[in-house]
Amino acid sequence: MRAIVLHQPKDIRLEERPTPVAGPGEVLVRVASVGVCGSDLPRMLVKGAHRMPIVTGHEFSGHIETVGDGVTGWASGELVAVAPLLPCQSCSQCLTGNFSRCEDYDYFGSRRDGAYAEYVSVPVRNLLKVDQATDPRAIAMTDPASIALHAIWKAGGLTVGQTGGVVGCGPIGLFAIQWLRMMGAARILAVDVTPEKLDLAAEAGATDCVLAADLDGTALRADVIIEAVGLDATIAAAISLTAPGGHVGFIGIPVPDVSLPNAVWQRVLRQEISLHGAWNSFGAPFPGPQWTTTVDRLGSGALKWEFMISHDLDLAELPRIFRGFDDRSLRFSKVLFRP
Repeated sequence: MRAIVLHQPKDIRLEERPTPVAGPGEVLVRVASVGVCGSDLPRMLVKGAHRMPIVTGHEFSGHIETVGDGVTGWASGELVAVAPLLPCQSCSQCLTGNFSRCEDYDYFGSRRDGAYAEYVSVPVRNLLKVDQATDPRAIAMTDPASIALHAIWKAGGLTVGQTGGVVGCGPIGLFAIQWLRMMGAARILAVDVTPEKLDLAAEAGATDCVLAADLDGTALRADVIIEAVGLDATIAAAISLTAPGGHVGFIGIPVPDVSLPNAVWQRVLRQEISLHGAWNSFGAPFPGPQWTTTVDRLGSGALKWEFMISHDLDLAELPRIFRGFDDRSLRFSKVLFRP
């Protein structure tokens, strides 16, 4: 099969690899669509993966090709969503249903071979049933949409009539806007550095779209705000835009150390703002209501996704696209590949 193999940061190769085999309790999935996660950029261009060489990619959908021994309830040809985390099921966090905080986990695309490939073998507990009429590209976006929902829930959710906010209008931010709207936000503040991203934010349902350069003139404050970038400036902006007594959920993953101005931390203290870390997207029973709710909303059409796709390409294009990420020559929103 064709597969994208990460040998070292920036050493990304399209190779021929043996097709995996479905073992006991597993199915072999033929990948239909796989998306680029924001975490793939530092993994493949800067930091590397947990082990290398490795087939990367973890946001994917596919059709079952074959089923392994002992597998029931799943059929060849069935479209499935795949949760990328493989929790240990035995640590203290797993035993309390906090699978995102598993102490000894495995993960597609960073710790085991992932979905930038034609086929992946998947344990049945990582499969989700989906409406078979749903576009496989939508199902490939279950992971980022679930991450956005998980972060909002970690930040305490939203009361009808309150104001929501999102800093960083990439795909996760665009899904967060839609979840906040569904939860009854009266207004939703969206912040990004480019007008193009703010146009997408408005399509997602944001009522107040503000360029980062114009934040000084913004009076609106959010009761619940999601930070989806992970830079000093965006973290500080999210805190500064939070209403007194409000909540910030942090999704963005910083690469360098984080440094905040004293005035921003003073605001956390004096305005009693609550800061919430959010990691991944999983709950109990695994993979959690974050995933089942997302699959339902994608299937019903309540959660929009197609408007954010900027690229939908053959897998062979991936090394070129990542060069564009690296030299910042590529303008993009959601990038998908078809193995």
